[in-house]
Amino acid sequence: MATVVLLRHARSTANGSGVLAGRSPGIELDETGRKQADALVTRLESVPFAEIVCSPLLRCEQTVAPLAGARGLTPVTEPGLSEVDYGDWTNRELKDLAKEKLWSVVQQHPSAAVFPGGEGLASVQTRAVAAVRAHDARITAAHGHEAVWLLCSHGDVLKSILADALGQHLDTFQRIVVNPASVSVVQYTETRPFVLRMNDNGGELASIVPPKPQPQEPDGPRPGDAVPGGVTGQPLTGDNSGAHGQ
Repeated sequence: MATVVLLRHARSTANGSGVLAGRSPGIELDETGRKQADALVTRLESVPFAEIVCSPLLRCEQTVAPLAGARGLTPVTEPGLSEVDYGDWTNRELKDLAKEKLWSVVQQHPSAAVFPGGEGLASVQTRAVAAVRAHDARITAAHGHEAVWLLCSHGDVLKSILADALGQHLDTFQRIVVNPASVSVVQYTETRPFVLRMNDNGGELASIVPPKPQPQEPDGPRPGDAVPGGVTGQPLTGDNSGAHGQ
């Protein structure tokens, strides 16, 4: 399967406001966020993206716009990657929300959290994981197993995708941190996902690009097999022989 780079949108006008913006229209990138979006062009220049898939919200569209323009790619809009529908919590101050009984559920038992007038975090994970896996399968079929693609979404949405890839229960997803403009990398296989990066805020990314496949030894590891001792730095695509570490 292909490799997906999970990008959280750059810093928005809501990120420092102390208000839960949710799906409120018109939330744009602030000055810092615009600089972060522009920097993605250089930061990700070593990664040959086959496609860009994006949440329909403005802050995500603005985040990927410079990179898409530099690559000549038209982002695919995916509603399944939209921000959580926080319902009646939308546009309320976080200091007030922290006094609500539901706040402790969101912190300690998020799989049971359903926002009044909105959706539950379990439903968010279901739709987000379905979306990423569907696009990954589509892009793999169109561009091959060595393809890399970019997905731009929101903090809680990406945390739920990463929790699924890590095999974690949703109730532990608050342990995951996803900063604005950070990238995480997941490579799906027929056996299991491999999480290659999490919350990367500026490291090199050339090493996440899968190598060209080599002939597989009949009795060697299969694509999707985990390598005892650890890999040597290359994603597990195609031939895994010689990838053993210490």
